[in-house]
Amino acid sequence: QFFVFCHGLLQLSQLLVSGYLKSSISTIERRYGLSSQTSGLLASFNEVGNTLLIVFVSYLGSRVHRPRLIGCGAILVSLAGFLMSLPHFITGPYEYDQSVASTFSNTTDLCQPRAPQAWANLSDASCTPHASRENHEVLLVMFVAQALLGIGGVPIQPFGISYIDDFASERNSPLYLGILFSVTVIGPGVAFMLGSAMLRFYVDIDKVGAAEVQLTNKDPRWVGAWWLGFLVAASLVALSALPYFFFPREMPKEVGEVLHTHTHLKMCPLVLPGFPVVLLRNLRHPVFLLVVLAQVNISAMVAGLATFMGKFLERQFSLTASLANMIIGAVNIPGAMVGIVVGGVILKRFQMSLRQCSALCVLGMLLCLLTALPLLFLGCPTQKVAGVTYWDSSGFGHHDMECNVQCQCPKSGFNPICGSNGVEYTSPCSAGCSTVSIHTDGSVLNYTRCSCIPGPAGFARPGTCGTGCSHLFVPFVVLSCLAGILASTSHTPSFMLILRSIQPEDKSFAVGIQFMLLRVLAWMPGPVLYGSAIDTTCMLWESRCDRRAACRYYDNTLFRRR
Repeated sequence: QFFVFCHGLLQLSQLLVSGYLKSSISTIERRYGLSSQTSGLLASFNEVGNTLLIVFVSYLGSRVHRPRLIGCGAILVSLAGFLMSLPHFITGPYEYDQSVASTFSNTTDLCQPRAPQAWANLSDASCTPHASRENHEVLLVMFVAQALLGIGGVPIQPFGISYIDDFASERNSPLYLGILFSVTVIGPGVAFMLGSAMLRFYVDIDKVGAAEVQLTNKDPRWVGAWWLGFLVAASLVALSALPYFFFPREMPKEVGEVLHTHTHLKMCPLVLPGFPVVLLRNLRHPVFLLVVLAQVNISAMVAGLATFMGKFLERQFSLTASLANMIIGAVNIPGAMVGIVVGGVILKRFQMSLRQCSALCVLGMLLCLLTALPLLFLGCPTQKVAGVTYWDSSGFGHHDMECNVQCQCPKSGFNPICGSNGVEYTSPCSAGCSTVSIHTDGSVLNYTRCSCIPGPAGFARPGTCGTGCSHLFVPFVVLSCLAGILASTSHTPSFMLILRSIQPEDKSFAVGIQFMLLRVLAWMPGPVLYGSAIDTTCMLWESRCDRRAACRYYDNTLFRRR
């Protein structure tokens, strides 16, 4: 029982490390200027290390000291977690354009007609060879960390489960495995809640005093303390790893009525010459093949959604990253858990045949499609952004438009403000604002004397205008949660279809193939495909050192549909 407890804790903290990255992905994109395609590849890169080794490890089976190997894997996972946060400590503080000169920069992004040379250093200052090298280092460290995370996670699940199954009594084994399964489902939810908590802090909380931070977490330039969660999760993994070095190689079997000698199914067919025969026999099995294909499709969708759902909510409904994570962790993931349980209960209650199992799967998916259909329409277009989504009659929108031609704005400036005319401008300079009034605590109250904003009182407030979509937010969350519940009811029946339609001696092997196919066809490409699709809807890219960095504005309607 102590082993089961330790294993539950370890699985939870391992999922915290891998799940936490998904919750802070939009923040990491903004901080290091990554496209969604790159961040999607990063998010699924742990599967690469995992897949390469899983067959080999399952084959080792009980020939090794399993607890010790789990411990070593956990140490690797913990190391990967600490590595993920390393970029924060090897790069300088986060820099952003600001209107008020501060201890960091004496430049401001107001319209200053008389100083053409002052601007040159703002846009090109960050473009030293060091800066572009730094970016490569950051990516390298993160990809290596993700690969290590995948490799370290390999022994944890298979060895833990086979160890428990070997030494637990017949009666208790299902209960223990059930506990572990529920932990793996809860894990991602906890990870998103951790993300929600950490992203409320400013990224450089350890480098600058609180008084010097002029951003609020609603500001489009805000970057939360993404690295903090990795430190928390990695420390938890390290703690959970310790007991594994003290468990014996074998335990006396737990007392309980033993009905027959229990042989544990391992993926041993790998050694036998019959390997290709068994493989083909299973792949030619129509039920097995069709169910696995269906699972591949839904898993690819889930993998993509898990990675970018937060980003979608942030952009579509103008939420903070923290709130978006809170919704996913507290509403969407628990919804999926409820669905899985309901599916299992229906199976048990009605003792379903194979045909009924497949009918239940089809029904769940059809109902899910019906609830998900309205989601295509629940959203608003991107707000009017001068020169990006909106051009007025005066030819506004070209970078050298009449109204701000005297300002000599840098192309890369980004500090959105919302004009009194309801149009958003990418910076005070691009709106031609020359005066700023400041609150006693150093934050910006508003901008005045803006030559591009019509009307006698052409003023603007700091921050984005927002999408004006808050009224659709609750219906969206309710429907997406419902769709998730309905889709996940088919989780257990689809597994049953596989397990019951295959010859008993191929069972564990078939499940091995199934997970292999899910990894290679769904969990790896899913986030990359989603990221690429999201990138195609970008309307304005940030440029860093002449390379395309993160996306500033998306076409929200296209983003939602794609």
